[in-house]
Amino acid sequence: MRLMGLSTGTLVRLFLALVVLFACLAVYAFGALAADLTFPPLTGRVVDGAGILTPDQRTALEAKLKAHEDKTSDQVVVATVPDLQGTTIEDYANRLLRAWKLGQAKTNNGALLLVAPSERKVRIEVGYGLEGALTDALSRVIIASAITPRFKTGDYYGGIDAGIDGILGILSGDAQEWQRKPQVRADEVDPTQVALFVILFLVVLFVAWRMNRGGGGPGGRSAGRGGGIVFLPGPGSGGWSGGFSDGGSSGGGFSGGGGSSGGGGASGDW
Repeated sequence: MRLMGLSTGTLVRLFLALVVLFACLAVYAFGALAADLTFPPLTGRVVDGAGILTPDQRTALEAKLKAHEDKTSDQVVVATVPDLQGTTIEDYANRLLRAWKLGQAKTNNGALLLVAPSERKVRIEVGYGLEGALTDALSRVIIASAITPRFKTGDYYGGIDAGIDGILGILSGDAQEWQRKPQVRADEVDPTQVALFVILFLVVLFVAWRMNRGGGGPGGRSAGRGGGIVFLPGPGSGGWSGGFSDGGSSGGGFSGGGGSSGGGGASGDW
């Protein structure tokens, strides 16, 4: 197949180059955002920065999470935030879990339930060591069937409590109940992704048209062989280090154990 004089291979290479370019720009953008992020201190197993829980509700959740941690060493924390400071809930949750160092250093058995009520976003962020049990698919089912239906009615405590029950139940080895629930399709298309794909495709067509008309730069062609693709450092490789407050120290006798996360989990909204 040829389009405007260009072979399919050339068009594919152009498309991939544009994807890499947009990815690099996104890396720099998120790096800049991370430099401005500030995280609350880790004062306990429930950090209610958004103020949506009563003292009794926080105490009940704390007791449930502590009992599970005492039994299994899995460190599960609930956090609510006033806002996401301009970044995505995925980015914020991953950086918050790593800043708090949830889970043990050797096993990375930490998990975070993050709620941002002002943006109506929720996420279950899972440490490396728990991804085999608390999978992305099961996290998605917990959010869709236990958390967001209650959030839609304004019952924040009910949603958080049900979500924690689901998380702790799965981590305790009882995943069958959640596997029997109606599955949330993992291949649902995000309208944002569709729009981005359409934009990228249009850009490819425009670039191809310009190149075909000799508008690709001096001499009528773009230099496409002079250099390779440069991959920028990502999370944990040093390129995003620093720039945010480390909440690893706790003023209430509770702290993370040195765990980390690679972005496993699921997000939802209501």
